[in-house]
This record gives sequence, structure tokens and C-alpha cells, in this order.
Amino acid sequence: MALRILLADDEKDFVETLAERLELRGHSVRVVFDGLAALGAVAEETPDVVVLDLLMPGLSGDEVLHRLKAAQPDLPVILLTGHEVVDDTGLSPACQAYACLTKPLSFNVFLETLEAAVRECRETASREGGRS
Repeated sequence: MALRILLADDEKDFVETLAERLELRGHSVRVVFDGLAALGAVAEETPDVVVLDLLMPGLSGDEVLHRLKAAQPDLPVILLTGHEVVDDTGLSPACQAYACLTKPLSFNVFLETLEAAVRECRETASREGGRS
């Protein structure tokens, strides 16, 4: 399944390499390097899934997540962090994310998580659409 993916991360080499690997698998990827740019990109064209670095300058990933979910609650968002995420870390907005993955990433796990997030979102929308 070809996905439209928004990657937001201030680690330029990391995110550009990740984008290249995703594009080689047929996905359409837009890369931005901060939270405000991520919000703008979603406003321009809603992707199938958003991937946010948790710690970015300006607006943090959890603040972007909060704003995205307020505007589009069904948009799947995956958080990335270079720090271990454990229960009760104080990152309460993270519970709105589909998943929170730790860097360095296993690319295969990352790809499976992206596809599962979009698939579940589409299945939920399909079920809810069938009730109308």
C-alpha cells in the first residue's frame, strides 16, 4: 500500500535517509524540520500518517500532536524519540499517538508500524461510515 507520509524531525540526515528508504518502497514522503512546518504541511494536504520527533525546537512533537489531534482526531500519528519512553514519563500527550518508537529505529518495525496505523485508521473509518 503506497502511503502519503509526513516526516517531521530536526535531525536532517536521519529524516532524509528515512524518507529515501520509504520512497524506494513506493511511498510519497514530505519532510519538514520543525513543528510549525509540520502543522502547515498537514493543513496544505492531509497525509495518511504523520511521524513526529518528540523533541524539536520551537513546537515540540507532543505539542504538534496535541494540535493535530484537536483538528483531526482520526489522523494516525507516530512519535519518535531518542529517549526511552516508559509509562508515567509525564508525556501524557503521547497517549494520543498510535505508537511511540525509540531511535535508533528498526526500519522494518517502523514500516510495519506505519502500515498498521494507516490500516487501522481506514478500517475504523470504514466501520463508522457503514453505520451512517
